[in-house]
Parts: sequence; C-alpha cells; structure tokens
Amino acid sequence: MSQTDTSPQKKQKKPTEDRPIIVKGARVHNLKDIDVTIPRNQMTVITGVSGSGKSSLAFDTIYAEGQRRYVESLSSYARQFLERMDKPDVDYMQGISPAMAIQQKTTSSNPRSTVGTTTEIYDYMRLLFARIGHTISPKSGREVKKDSTKTAIEELHQQFEDGTKFYVLFSIPEHEEKGLEDELRVLKEKGYPRLLHIEDESILDLTADEVDPDDLDADNYRVLVDRLILKSDEDTRSRIAGSLETAFHEGRGRCSVKIRDGDELNFSERFEMDGMEFQEPTPQMFSFNNPYGACDTCEGFGKVSGIDEDLVIPDPTKTIRDSAIAPFNGEKFSENLRDFIKVAARNSLPIDTPYQDLSDEVKEILWEGKGDYIGIRPFFEDVKSQSYKVHMRVFYSRYRGYSRCPDCKGYRVRKDGLYVKVNDKHIGQVAEMTIGHAREFFEELELSDFEKEVAEQILYEIRKRLKYLDEVGLEYLTLNRKAKTLSGGESQRISLANSLGSSLIGSLYVLDEPTIGLHPRDNDRLINILKSLRDIGNTVLVVEHDPEMIKAADNVIDIGPFAGVHGGEVVFSGDYDKLLESKTLTGKYLSEEKKIPVPEKRRDGSGKSLVLKGAMENNLKDLDVEFPLGKLICVTGVSGSGKSTMVHDTLYAAVENEFGTYKDNIGKHRKVEGLHNIDSVEMVDQSPIGRSSRSNPATYTKAFDGIRDLFANTRQSKIMGYEPGHFSFNVPGGRCETCQGEGIQKIEMQFMADIELTCEECGGKRYRKDVLQVKYRGKNIHDVLEMSVSEAIEFFVDEERITTKLQTLEDVGLGYVKLGQSAPTLSGGEAQRVKLAKFLSKSVGNHTLYFFDEPTTGLHFEDIAKLLDSFNELVNNGHTVIIIEHNLDVIKCADHIIDIGPEGGFAGGQIVATGTPEEIAATEGSHTGRYLKEEL
Repeated sequence: MSQTDTSPQKKQKKPTEDRPIIVKGARVHNLKDIDVTIPRNQMTVITGVSGSGKSSLAFDTIYAEGQRRYVESLSSYARQFLERMDKPDVDYMQGISPAMAIQQKTTSSNPRSTVGTTTEIYDYMRLLFARIGHTISPKSGREVKKDSTKTAIEELHQQFEDGTKFYVLFSIPEHEEKGLEDELRVLKEKGYPRLLHIEDESILDLTADEVDPDDLDADNYRVLVDRLILKSDEDTRSRIAGSLETAFHEGRGRCSVKIRDGDELNFSERFEMDGMEFQEPTPQMFSFNNPYGACDTCEGFGKVSGIDEDLVIPDPTKTIRDSAIAPFNGEKFSENLRDFIKVAARNSLPIDTPYQDLSDEVKEILWEGKGDYIGIRPFFEDVKSQSYKVHMRVFYSRYRGYSRCPDCKGYRVRKDGLYVKVNDKHIGQVAEMTIGHAREFFEELELSDFEKEVAEQILYEIRKRLKYLDEVGLEYLTLNRKAKTLSGGESQRISLANSLGSSLIGSLYVLDEPTIGLHPRDNDRLINILKSLRDIGNTVLVVEHDPEMIKAADNVIDIGPFAGVHGGEVVFSGDYDKLLESKTLTGKYLSEEKKIPVPEKRRDGSGKSLVLKGAMENNLKDLDVEFPLGKLICVTGVSGSGKSTMVHDTLYAAVENEFGTYKDNIGKHRKVEGLHNIDSVEMVDQSPIGRSSRSNPATYTKAFDGIRDLFANTRQSKIMGYEPGHFSFNVPGGRCETCQGEGIQKIEMQFMADIELTCEECGGKRYRKDVLQVKYRGKNIHDVLEMSVSEAIEFFVDEERITTKLQTLEDVGLGYVKLGQSAPTLSGGEAQRVKLAKFLSKSVGNHTLYFFDEPTTGLHFEDIAKLLDSFNELVNNGHTVIIIEHNLDVIKCADHIIDIGPEGGFAGGQIVATGTPEEIAATEGSHTGRYLKEEL
C-alpha cells in the first residue's frame, strides 16, 4: 500500500483520553430512556429536583457499570455471581473509566478506627518515630543510646585531651550460680588477675595477694583489662579499640573507663539507661491495633471501665470548697472532703479555685490521695470492695463509666512507645493535635541532615495528606478523633482527601453532594480541591444542588422536570451561562427569576425561653445560650465550630434526659432553665428510619395499616380467609418465605462487599403467588407498594385514613418516593423528611421542641421552599423548631439565629452573634453574617 493511501483502515482512533463518556437509553429506576454525553477530564455537575433521577444516573448507571466492569476483571470465584448481578438497564455505554464513588457514609464503625488511621497519616507517623525517634529515659530525661567501641572512643576524644591516663574495666560477673570464689578463679584462668578499687584506684592481684572472697566488696571492684594513655595515632586507637572490645565481650555488653584520679564512664551495648532496659523502636511498637504495640491495660482503646470523671465532677467550674466532688457532698462521706481540706492547708493547695483551673499536680493529689486524705480512686476501690452491700453497689454504679486509661494516659500505646520522641513530642501527643496544628508541626520539624535523609519520603507523604485534609476544610479535626463520630460530610471529605493523596489519574470520581455540612465560607476550598482532581487528569461527576458548585462546573446536566414518574428526563445539558437562560426550575432559581422570599416580619414567639447554662462539652467555652420558644431558630457557624455539640450533645440530650428517655452521654453543662415551658421533645436527624430493608415510608408513617385493612376487606380475601396480617411482609403468613418478605437475597462474598440479588422465588415481589391474586381496584399489594406517594394519593382518594398520612409526605416534597422503597436506600435528607411528615401528621396539641440536623441535605431550591412551609406550619401550631443549618435560604427565613464560631475546633465554641437575620448580617466578624448580607 502506498504512503499516500488515505483509505479508512489507516484512520487512527482517538485516544481514550479524549473520548467522552456516552450513555444511551438509560432506564434505571425512573430514567426515561435518556442519552447523555459527559466530557472527559472535566467537572460535570448533575442537578435537578430531589427524586428526579440524579443518583440513578450518576451512581446506579454510570458508577455501577464502572464497578461491574472492574469486577468482571476479577477471579472466576467473583465472576460466578456476576451472571446474577444486575447490569444497569441501558442500551449502550462507552468511555467508562475505572470508577470511584465518594458517598455520604460514615467511613467506619470500628471503635479503633481514627482520622489518623483512616487517612494513613498515623501509619506514616509510626514509621517516622521508628526511624528517627529518640528514646528518652523517664528518670533522667537523657537520650538512651547503644554504645559501641567506635562511639566510646569518640566520646573519650571529645571529653578528654591527649595524654589522659585511664583504665579499661568491666564489672565482676554476677555470681548467683557459682560462688564469688569460683568467679575469681575463672578470671585468673582467663588471664584477668587484677582488680581495681574504683575509689582509691588500688590494685588487687589475685595471683599474689591473699584474697578472702567473704571480705571482698565486689561492688567497689572492677576487673582491669588495660591501662592506657589517650593518643590520636593509629596504633594507640587500635589498642584502645581492642581493649574496649574485650571488655564489652567479657562484661556481657557492658564496660567502663576510669580516668586516673577522675570519673568512671559507663558504656553499654545494650539499649539501657538509669538502670532501665528499653525496647528499640519498631513501627509495631506504636500501633494500638496490634497486641505488641497496644497498652496492656486498655488494649489500645485509651479508656477503661471504671469511675467516670464527668460524673464525679459534674460541674468543673465549681471549687472544691463549693462541693465540686459529688460523691463527697452527702453527709456519709463528707469526712473525706474535710481530710482533703486539712491536707490542702498543710501543703498550700488551692481549694477556692474552680476544678477546671487546678494544676495537674493538685488533681493528682485529689484523685490519688496524700497523707490522711484517701483520694477519689482509692475511695472508690474501697466502695467496690464492699459490693456485697446493696447500697454500696448502688452508690458505685452511680459514678461508673469510662475514664482515661491510667497507664497510657489515654494515648492507647504501650509505655515504651511513649518514651520515643521526635522534636520533644511522643506519638500520642502528635495524634492529639488538630490537622491544622499537625500540619504546622510537620512543616516546621527541625531535623539533622542524617534524619532528613532517612525521613524525607515519609515526611513528604504525611505533609501531602495533611495539606489535602486542611484544604477540604477539616483542619479542626484531631488525628485521634474516632472515625465513627464523624458526620457524613466529614467522612466524604476525608475520602476525597485520600483520593487526592493517592494521585490516581484517568479515573472517574462520582461524588454525592460533597458540600453537605460545609459553611458557604468553605465551599470555595472544596471546589478548588475538585478542580485539582480534574486538572491532574480525572473526570469528576458531582451530584449537587449548591449554586456555587453548579457555577464552578465545566458542564451541567439538569434532570427533571419534576420528581419520580414526572422526572427522569434530561431537561438541560450545557454550560452554566446557558443554564441561566434556560427555563428549567434550576435555571429559574439560579437566574433569580424564582426566589425563596424573605419573610415580611419575624415572629415574636411565645415570650418564654429555654436557657442552656455553662455548656462546656468538647470545644464549647462555658456558654450561656437563650433559645426563645415559639420561633424558628437556626444555629449556624463554620464546620467544627461546636453547633452539633451544643444543640445535639448538650441541649437535646439534657432535655430528653429530663423527660427520662435519654440513654447516652450528656454534654457537660451546669443546667437548663425553662424546661417547664415544653411538653415533649423530638430529634429529627439523618439516621435511617429503619435498619431493616423491610422498613419503608408506608410502614413508618403507618399508612400501610390502612392499606392492609382495605385488602383484607375485599371479597376475594373474605373467601380465602385472609386477615390484614397476610398482607404484611414482616410476619409469616402471606409473605414469600424464601426471602422472608425482603424481595432480595444477600450473597456473602469472601473478601468483597456482599452482593444483593433479586429473590428467584417471588421475583422481588415479597409475597406468595396466591396473596398477589387479591386485587383492590385492579391492583395487587405489590403494585401498591410500587406506587409513588403522589400516585397513591390519587389511587386511594376516598380513603381519608390513608391519604392524610400520605399527604404529609407529599407536603415535605417526597411525592416521588415509592411507598415500598426500602429504608436503607433512602438518602439522609429523605429519611429526615419522612420523620418530619410523621410529626406533621400528628394532631396539634402539646408544645413540642423539634430539633433538625441539616434538613436541606439533598434538597433542590424548589424542595427547600416546601420544607420551609412545613417548618412554618409546625411553628404556627405553637411548637418550637431548632435547626442546625448552613443553607442560606433557610437561615434567612429564621426568626432567631445563634451564630457559633468564629472558627472551627479550638478557635470555635464561642457565641459570635444572636438575633434576627438582619442583626446577624450587621455583625462584624461573623462569617455567616457576611454571606447573609448578600442574601438579604
């Protein structure tokens, strides 16, 4: 074929890098046979009203296919299940890269898992401490080092001038088995007949002098190996080295040098100092997940079951004289307090200083005792020893809980691990730092040239990870924070930072609303992170409602026009400027053609208040906060400022405890005033409405009870003798017993995530075939569960008992959700709105205090408008609603705002401003106020 031939065979294919991701004919869930093109190496945002099909496209179609293709490349063991693993319902897909989903899930429920271990920072720290850590003796504070012939000679030349006379010695061997007489005989036979008296330097010759072993003070004598004069020439150095080697060998790793008329210098080839033998650092020694490195007492958890300090000292702002120690307040044990006051008078200890301001030394005496005073810990040991008495058992149980491990002081690592330091800090102290402080610590680390060379790569990895965590706005988290206590948004941002740290390229990242839990101030940082993920050569696909994120996208896909059966179409695809001109719901809100209006006036409330006094949990700085009742209250502030700690862990916990139903720890505070003004309390958070896949919106709102009664009353049911129970998939009777009414079966995969497959017996319909024969208006029970809430309201239009319960789901914007949708598949925001619907359906009556934790999660502007109507309905019915929120549309509609900050972590926990949105917007130094000003 000639060089100039341009036949089609020679036409080169475009490299995969430039080929876009093409999806044709996607029909997963409610998607209506749609086609989409996603440009490669760009950031695409998929937006649209809640339930329109965004996640169906991003996760259930594009990500699922990427995952399926990956599993296809695995072993035949994994592939044997693949024929049963559903392929996304789509005609054709091209250009799919290896896909990674970063979802709103708390990363781990393992109590040992921390931010440090999840991000691998702690693993690199273990390596760093093992490689360049200095072991410091706790007795003298000097560094523990192993000596060798070479280091001993160097030390002699450093400390003494040439011409110095000295002896090379080793100790007389221990003589438990042999008597001293035998030891001396062996020394003579080995050719070491002379002993040197260490103080007067007199020499005892074992061959010439008469020696009585009983009179010989062996501790003051050393075996003499050689007498030498310090010189720098090669021959003398060689002779000194030979003598030292002999002394080390005969002294079993230890020897000494006695300067003539001077000091004795001890050398040891063992890792020891001050009479203590130390372990040489290894990475395992710092691992609290490994039996070798974990503290023996607490097994690496950092806490032991015993006496809870928070229960013993419930109010740390009180002084000892002012009854800070709860167990010593009663008449029975008050003599212990009198004993302490006597000891305090003798030793000038402060008893009129608040407990929280006492020094560690005073607290040590208070807890461990001194002189006539028993101490809190020994006091409780004494109480425990009398547990055969019922009242003593009851008294002890009142103060029982978890306290910091007394051995490792809560650092989780074995003691010798804490003797190893880098820049005067042991690994536990570094793990207690926040990410921001740790970043500073590792950036400013002062190391010798040798240490820099050894630790260069390790430090690069640590600094890189800390930089990304800092940039995603998590600088307030401590490295030892337990992973299971993180919010969904925090976990997602940690996963994002991990992905950046791994520096993969050519991948597809699918993210689920990464701005959740982020203050508007931190959004820019997150957007920059996603852009850098794109810039290194990845395709980034984000499901998102945040206007800033949509604006930053290279490409926007708007799914709609509405939710559920009325959604599932691509209503717009293109760039941000074109979206503003489009007539889609999203476009109208972004171009401000449609807006959520600011209320004309703020409600006055009932005139009564709930006042939280002295809140001190985590980073809260002894706050007194007033919550006016009968209003819509927003608690705002940057991530990590202390909002959840104040509202969820302290106020809600204290109020719920007052009503006698709270089981968990209550945040430290002095008291809550005004509790008589409320009748009940409800927390509407983002936890699932049920753990079981059998739980769903119909059963949760109790609408299903009415539906089952209707089916049981049909003529067909009466003939067959079916009761309402036959139409329940939770109890045996009418349900399919193969899958026990779940419609799916779980296959446990070794070493991989479990796979869920449709039940082959009932085809996923949950019921026996005969029960599915029963029809109401032409539909069987499975058909009803497949209906969306909106369809069901039309279908059961005459049945008020059912429609009133379903109407509230419609009102909170969940008309698109199927009645039988499994609870675990609902998003956090959807689960929260199902709970809200349940409360809205209750009759008006008592004054209830409602708590909501970021209820706008997963909501489009249109849905937020509906949500606000629901909140206003609750408040207008005489209730109080307290919301933790970052969304400015909700914040601007509040009657009262409490802004916490100014920053996250240690720099937070203070009240920045309180008042109406207008008052907050006028406050200097409020980050929330700065963004509110633009909204108002």
